[in-house]
Parts: sequence; structure tokens; C-alpha cells
Amino acid sequence: MMRFDLTDLGLFRHVVEAGSITHGAARANLALAAASTRIRLMEESLGAALLTRGRQGVSPTPAGRALLVHAREVLAGVERLREEMAAFSGSAFGQIRVLANTNALTEFLPDALSAFLADHPGIGVEIDERTSEEIVGLVAEGAADLGILSGTVDTGSLRTFPFREDRFVLVAARDHPLAARGTIPFAELLGHDLVGLDRRSAISRFLVAQAVREGRPMRLRVQLRDFDAVCRLVEARVGLAVLPESAAARAAQGLALAVVPLADAWARRDLTLCLRDLDGLPPFIRAFVAQLRA
Repeated sequence: MMRFDLTDLGLFRHVVEAGSITHGAARANLALAAASTRIRLMEESLGAALLTRGRQGVSPTPAGRALLVHAREVLAGVERLREEMAAFSGSAFGQIRVLANTNALTEFLPDALSAFLADHPGIGVEIDERTSEEIVGLVAEGAADLGILSGTVDTGSLRTFPFREDRFVLVAARDHPLAARGTIPFAELLGHDLVGLDRRSAISRFLVAQAVREGRPMRLRVQLRDFDAVCRLVEARVGLAVLPESAAARAAQGLALAVVPLADAWARRDLTLCLRDLDGLPPFIRAFVAQLRA
């Protein structure tokens, strides 16, 4: 007999979406041992494997994919129940699940989030960083309420709204020979030492993919966790960097940096909101979308 509780279903959803039992357990606020035990008991109860384990993490089996669909439906139903019951107390409670690329997460979301959360004390927001291509698929399959991604990515049948304008630029020390250029192609930078974000960041993975398309590796001397640290090393002439213009312009206000637009078509990275159905979202999520669009 299958006996899954809401904690089991929530844990399983987190594990599949994170691709890792360790990271899924952390998202579900469970110890790794407890999470592993719950997954094992779910598989024993079902009589079938739910996850395929490998060196790169875990992925759902056919049974796991079927369970994931139902887990999301059950958890979404419970969330709607909480929202409706909260209305009787005159308060709004709920959770918003957002997927965002690196640029949106670090440069644009903090201000919008702070204003929204101040006005909605009962609402929580869970944000996960993903590449733009990953965001489309996850929002489409119901893994998140909305996504913020590059406007150059095909969003299929998802509904979209403009969010912010941005593009990739070269960041160089002000006296670097490339600093005086009007524009520069990304391929030309691949012959220089570079400073970048941590390889797990969405931006880092995207730029590495562009370098692969050029048939040349990126000469990354240092990889750091935030834009400001990258820019400080660029100023110290450790290497060049490719960053969103919003982050580069902010850093250039206090550092001796030059900002040069990339000439590549893909460098234009206007950000877009994407979701499945705005009218079908709970009122507090529609209010959050309105805040972001404002």
C-alpha cells in the first residue's frame, strides 16, 4: 500500500528538480539521512524505483516522472487550500516559486522583492537560479509559478511580458588596449585571460556554451561568486570579464573600468517574464507579477 505524506511529496519534487538528493534535502529542510530514508521507503511502498542514481546526480525513472506529475498537482492543491482558508482570517498566505537567470537574480529581483514582501508579510518567495533554456521547460511543466529569462530564448506557448533591458559587455581595466574599442566580438576575447562567475552560475554556463560554439575554450583564470568581486579583479588587471551591462555599469561607478558592448547578436539579453496562465494564478502571485512588471 502506498503511504506518501505531504513531506514525502514535497521532498521528491525538490530532489527531482535539483537533480540531487543532497540538494533536494536542503531545499526541503531535511537532513540528508532522513531524506534518503524517505525516498527509500517511498520506493519500497510503491514497489518500483523512483530515481536513477548516477555520478552526475539523480533523475526520475518512468515511475518517478508519473509520481512527479501527481506530487505537483497535490502540492498545488494544498497551496490553494491554504490560500482560501487564509482569506477567512483576512490574511494572505502563500508561496511563490520563481526561476531566474543569474542577471535577473542578482541585479533586478532584490528591489522588486523587497517592495513586494514588505506589502505582503504572509507571502514567501522561493527563488532558484537556472539558465534561460532550463527555465522555459521547468515553467512549462509546472515546476515554478513564473520565470525570468533572456528574451532571446524561445518560450513556446508560455505567456510572456517584458521585464528589463540588458546586454552582455566586455569589462576591462580602463588602460587595457581593448578598452578603447567601440564594440568587440566575443570570439576575440577568447585569446585573453578572463575572470568569471562560479562555473555553476547560469551566466558562466551560458558563456562556456558560446565559447564551445566558437570552437575555443575560455581562459578562465579565476571564478568568483559575485559581479563585484569579478570587477575588482578586472580593475587589478587579472583578466577581462564578460558581464551584463547593468552589473558592469554599477561597478564602473566606483572602479577604474571600461565597458565595451559585445558585437554578437546573442549579447542582447533583454529579460522577459514567462508563465503558463496569468489568469489562473492566485491573486497574490498576480500581484507579484504586477510588481515585477512595474
